[in-house]
Amino acid sequence: MRTNFSWFKILESPIPMQERRLTDAKNLTPAALPGESRLLVTLATYNERDNLARLVAEIHSYLPRADVLVIDDNSPDGTGAVADQLAAADRRVRVLHRPGKLGLGTALQAAMAYAIEHDYDLMINMDADFSHPPRYLPAILAGMDRYDIMIGSRYVRGGATENWPLPRRLISCCVNLLVRTLLRMPVRDASGAYRCYRVARLRTTDLNNLLSRGYSFQQEILFRCYKAGCTMGETPILFENRRAGSSKVNAREAIRSMSVLLWLGIRNFFGLEGPRYVEPKPNPNSKPNLTTNPNSKPNPQC
Repeated sequence: MRTNFSWFKILESPIPMQERRLTDAKNLTPAALPGESRLLVTLATYNERDNLARLVAEIHSYLPRADVLVIDDNSPDGTGAVADQLAAADRRVRVLHRPGKLGLGTALQAAMAYAIEHDYDLMINMDADFSHPPRYLPAILAGMDRYDIMIGSRYVRGGATENWPLPRRLISCCVNLLVRTLLRMPVRDASGAYRCYRVARLRTTDLNNLLSRGYSFQQEILFRCYKAGCTMGETPILFENRRAGSSKVNAREAIRSMSVLLWLGIRNFFGLEGPRYVEPKPNPNSKPNLTTNPNSKPNPQC
């Protein structure tokens, strides 16, 4: 069953929305990267053996110049071995092995650290279970000519979810309502992981003092970037339920994530969450950044 955007009218807010209307993703061809920009697509995996090879191939059908980084948490089903085979056959694939299931948040932190350390210009994160269809990659990338962060959004006009169980929809609705009410961020979909980040902006965002280890990382990192002055846009996607494997979301993780968001929201309400800027460390081997957004500036609401 498909749930369209109108079901989530409760999420609307008077905060101005920076929203980009883009061509239907089904009609988009493989995306061209601006200039000599280096793009990294990151996939955090745990028991995704049945999805990984097909997903990497589909990503490269839309973004043939992109590198793909697989961060695997020692998956019992052998996902890490599949990733190693892909890397051996294709120099565009890299693998980061971790000793165990350390949490989605720390996996994404590791991905961002990798993108910064290896001098990428743009980083796209997506789920490894096909719930984030690669056909939307060109639309997300196209938005980076205007924004520092581009979100593949279920909750802007044209976005929807498909075959998603009611408990997951309710959790997502509550999280986004909480984010818009307490964190005051001008986005409709703050809980989705399908995003593109400008790596130069991640360099100036404090990534070392985050509270989240699990799924609340998605909201917290967006909040930290917003506080650091990043501009954000959204483009509609159809979120599809995973093609193979089982979901990693459980009630315990949902409660933990909501607790983190409540704590951040209370601190933000009382003015205790100001901008956190980090002076980027110069890399002597880096090339000039070709994707810096000239319109980026500190957010006056911070």
